[in-house]
Amino acid sequence: MEVLEAHGRAMDVFDRAVRKIEAGSWDAPTPCSEWTVRDLLNHLVYEQLWVPDLLGGATVAEIGDRYEGDQLGDDPVRSWTEASRAARRAWLAPGALDRSVRLSRGATPAAEYCQEMTIDLAVHGWDLATALGAETEMGDELAGFLLRSVEPHVDNWQGIGIFAAPVPVPADADAQTRLVALLGRDPDWTPG
Repeated sequence: MEVLEAHGRAMDVFDRAVRKIEAGSWDAPTPCSEWTVRDLLNHLVYEQLWVPDLLGGATVAEIGDRYEGDQLGDDPVRSWTEASRAARRAWLAPGALDRSVRLSRGATPAAEYCQEMTIDLAVHGWDLATALGAETEMGDELAGFLLRSVEPHVDNWQGIGIFAAPVPVPADADAQTRLVALLGRDPDWTPG
């Protein structure tokens, strides 16, 4: 699997979860302990809004606080749909992965940025679906691909606020379970 295919699949994982949000679910807790369903969706919309600008050559300083605050408005699902479609178009533009983006940490290969966004979409798709009590299937191929890309970096990510400490799971757990546990999620988390 290559990163653009993985990104498309991860976006689909998150999108399927978004389509399951019911009117009374916006304030429901998620496995991301500080975020409600609405907060989690706002976070992913915020991230998607940055993609076209960054791939277009803008710096973090140039974008500034343009996307701060509530990005969901009165129609959160529409906000997600528009932002995610624009981000996906930007990723699929010829040569997009060959570029360098200027993130807060400095110049970064766009392919690396895409990989990070893919992990975020898939794992937050799991978070959202789990919060809603919905099916959380990423698929073995996507989960395995992401697990292999995450494992070498987990130790470096500890203590910098990106993910909680890994949660122990059985060695024979499936790739999705190992992935979410490695990134600090309790695979058995339930709302309430």
